[in-house]
Amino acid sequence: MIKPDCPLCLTTGGDLVWQHPRLRVIDARDPLYPGFTRVVWKDHVEEMTDLSPLDQQMLMQVVLQVETAQRTVLKPDKINLAAFGNMVPHLHWHIIPRWTDDPHFPQPVWANLPEADVLAQQKQALRRTDILAHLDAYHAALILQLDTAFKP
Repeated sequence: MIKPDCPLCLTTGGDLVWQHPRLRVIDARDPLYPGFTRVVWKDHVEEMTDLSPLDQQMLMQVVLQVETAQRTVLKPDKINLAAFGNMVPHLHWHIIPRWTDDPHFPQPVWANLPEADVLAQQKQALRRTDILAHLDAYHAALILQLDTAFKP
């Protein structure tokens, strides 16, 4: 079912990395958090329990594949997984690589941005540049993992 006022029904929601008939993986292209990835269920459902047990399993398998690719290629200090839907009540998961020197750490990426000194800002900018240099490899690894796991 598609809901006419839902942005995730009407748009991809980011840069498409991989898709399946039931879901898609997108790069959120967050300027502060390169590698921030979303897994979006294609049909408009709001909660995990709206899915069948097999669909729940598939969705979580894709979320875990994204986490695996982030850990392997981007090597974050931590990964945050979140499925809120408060602002967009369409089932989707956020998979966010985190580093101890990122702008919000240890707070969630949605918290108010704390003030950082110049040295911290420079370190964060260098980290983002390094991550951006690895994004193509991350996307390629993710596509390979998902294509292998979900062969037609």
